Amino acid sequence: MKLAKYILGLAVAAVVLSSCTKELEDINKNPNEAETPSPDYLLSNGIKANADTYWGTDATMETSLLYVQYWAKIQYPDPDRYIPASTNIQTVWNNFYAQGVTDFTKLVQLGDTLHNPNYKAVGIIMRSWIFQVLTDLYGDVPYKQAAQIEQYLTPVYDPQRDVYFGLLTELKNAVALIDPTGNPIAGDLMYNGDMSKWRKFANSLRLRIALRISDQELEAARTVFNEIGADDNNLIIDNSDNAKLIYQPSPYQNPVARNRETRNDYRISKSMVDKLNELSDPRLTIYAAPARDTNKIIGVTNGLSADSASRLGLNKTSDVGAVFTATLAPAIFFNAAEMWFIKAEAAQRGLLTGNAATLYAQAVTTAMKQYNVSDDKIVTYLAQPKVLYNSANYKQSIGEQKWLALFSEGLEGFAEWRRLDYPQLPAAYTGTLGGKIPLRLTYPSSEQALNGVNYRDAVKNQGADLLTTRLWFDKE
Repeated sequence: MKLAKYILGLAVAAVVLSSCTKELEDINKNPNEAETPSPDYLLSNGIKANADTYWGTDATMETSLLYVQYWAKIQYPDPDRYIPASTNIQTVWNNFYAQGVTDFTKLVQLGDTLHNPNYKAVGIIMRSWIFQVLTDLYGDVPYKQAAQIEQYLTPVYDPQRDVYFGLLTELKNAVALIDPTGNPIAGDLMYNGDMSKWRKFANSLRLRIALRISDQELEAARTVFNEIGADDNNLIIDNSDNAKLIYQPSPYQNPVARNRETRNDYRISKSMVDKLNELSDPRLTIYAAPARDTNKIIGVTNGLSADSASRLGLNKTSDVGAVFTATLAPAIFFNAAEMWFIKAEAAQRGLLTGNAATLYAQAVTTAMKQYNVSDDKIVTYLAQPKVLYNSANYKQSIGEQKWLALFSEGLEGFAEWRRLDYPQLPAAYTGTLGGKIPLRLTYPSSEQALNGVNYRDAVKNQGADLLTTRLWFDKE
């Protein structure tokens, strides 16, 4: 009898507890929030948020743009001396994983739920782009177990080689999913639902990654080029197909424009100005704005001390050009010039048929056309001995021109500068790395604290968690 009463009491308690739990769940529900996120919102927000991260303060202005010497600093110059703020490194990691990988993984899942393979394909493509940026920056990163927090609270770091190979497979699968005449997608801020252009972006990313791994895995790269390298109809070869987000008026403006509304810390690097002057490059007046005091274009040496930088004042040196600081300036994910440089290098290395010099000239021409440089100026420029293609040192020819062409894409420029080793840049004037330039970002401190076992395994595999540690793709 006592046991029966005890069981009855447990049953009553369970009912009461269940009722209370249900009431608490109802109370905690936001009546204005959708139970299932809308795919068009996930897509538009994901594109905008991750473009902001890529072109924002943390990933570019305070790190990669300085390391690759596109920009320099005239105030608070520690980042230009290779002393990055821990918050910059943490924010890049957090944003790309939380706002990028997580959201686009959800979009992939919604593509399945809604029986719309085009949403799934776009989710895979954008997530792959983010993982490519992450591994380019950090090296080994959580990949296979990322965005599965219910199952993997502390995800394993995958070796960089495995990440690149995984992305090549994922992008190929995404292309197979695309159906330009199938279910339409909404919220597409890049291509307005044109799935044929998403196919071009995916294939172009595959070739970018194939070239990235080529110094370590030449035959794997060859396989990708054999499959799609000559398929110009499905690659980004014209500026009209560039993968980009065109920003809108405030509060949706370009992050560089937003920065210039309240800050005046940055200038164009002397290294960039010197190279443009050396080559009589017509992009000089596009890439740089005249200094207010002299109306001349004057770059700033990277890595000045705080005293030296402050003595320059605000009006003696040149900011980057208005085309990059404008409110509506686009965020470029992949441009046609890069594809032609990829083709030129692939031809030179026997990965693709074609004349490397001709493809190189097309790359330079396309890069200039992106900024509306006239045909006659391009012809004159290409005829210069210093610009002519040198097959005996293709890395210098392609490396220097690609560095110039990727001026608006700091992270991609930083990756290709590391891979090609050109141009040969001087270390920051008062740099803290013993005459060396950073080759990566260090892992955020939160990973050491919250994912310590896997963090230590990654360091053991990759090398010391230092700015100067060479990544797998960056073969000496």
